[in-house]
Amino acid sequence: MVQVSPFLLVLFLALGAHGLSAKKCFLTGRWVNDLGSNMTITSINANGDFTGSYHTAVTATSNEIKVSPLQGSKQRGTNQKGQPTFGFTVNWSFSDSITVFTGQCFVDDDGKEVLRTMWLLRSHVDDIKNDWKSTRVGTNIFTRLQPQQ
Repeated sequence: MVQVSPFLLVLFLALGAHGLSAKKCFLTGRWVNDLGSNMTITSINANGDFTGSYHTAVTATSNEIKVSPLQGSKQRGTNQKGQPTFGFTVNWSFSDSITVFTGQCFVDDDGKEVLRTMWLLRSHVDDIKNDWKSTRVGTNIFTRLQPQQ
């Protein structure tokens, strides 16, 4: 039977663990979702607040779709796995509605960054009797858009 010294065992485990370090997921950049909508998150400040823009590919109105501003925040504190939770609001520039998103930034098994989100869209209605039809709920999956070559 071969004996391994404790020092060699610790060295082996340390070197092996280094190769398994998890890739971190970063929110900044350009993203596209499963419906073809594009989102850009420009920068995140020290408090975790961020801004950006959202260009939806889908709408329930007949208005011309325009790029709309977004404002959000990611979790504060240290996330040991580098896969932060976040939320943001899109104030639509072309309709009387607003959408809030919440989600988490993941690194999948292939090492690709993915945003898994859930959203609530609140549309304007003329009176309280129509409140029942004013809010929609859904999910989106965003993947990072690669820079054009």
